Amino acid sequence: MLVTDETTTPLLIKRYASRRLYNTETSDYVTLDDIARFIRDGRDVQIVDLKSGDDLTRQYLLQIIAEHESKGESMLPIHVLNDLVRGYTNQAQSVVPQFLAMSFDMLRDSQSKMMENLGTIPMPMAGMPGFDAMQKQQKAFLKAMTGGMSGKWPAGGAGAEGGKTEDLDEIKKQLAELQAKLSRLGD
Repeated sequence: MLVTDETTTPLLIKRYASRRLYNTETSDYVTLDDIARFIRDGRDVQIVDLKSGDDLTRQYLLQIIAEHESKGESMLPIHVLNDLVRGYTNQAQSVVPQFLAMSFDMLRDSQSKMMENLGTIPMPMAGMPGFDAMQKQQKAFLKAMTGGMSGKWPAGGAGAEGGKTEDLDEIKKQLAELQAKLSRLGD
């Protein structure tokens, strides 16, 4: 018997003929907003048509993104959207998904390393009143900006291991430079 962890097994959502979405774990109906919240909380979902068994996950995830974009919550610049549309019409289709997955992997890894390092780097301004609150705000901002990046990517989407060390070294260098600048401001 295979034991699965709730966070590694996708949450199964069934779409009924009435287009209502049914959460099989909690035995209740859910909305697109609920599904977006599950994903933001780090849970993968799988949406299937009850009658045909077709996987509708991609269709619904794109619908969630389109709704956010139409509400003015723009994350994707117009030129990126144009490039994506172009990607569907030429041979770039085979390269674009891998490139995007690798880019998001690198962004998620960098964000994670930066969050880890934020708490371990000694700051000359740490004794100033309000510094802790400012640091908490920075962490919250970084988390909010990249909160949708906590999920897993399909196999083959991982970035090159050699580049991670170089990226981390570059981030450390930039943080050290920033710390030196802050030290000079405090004098």
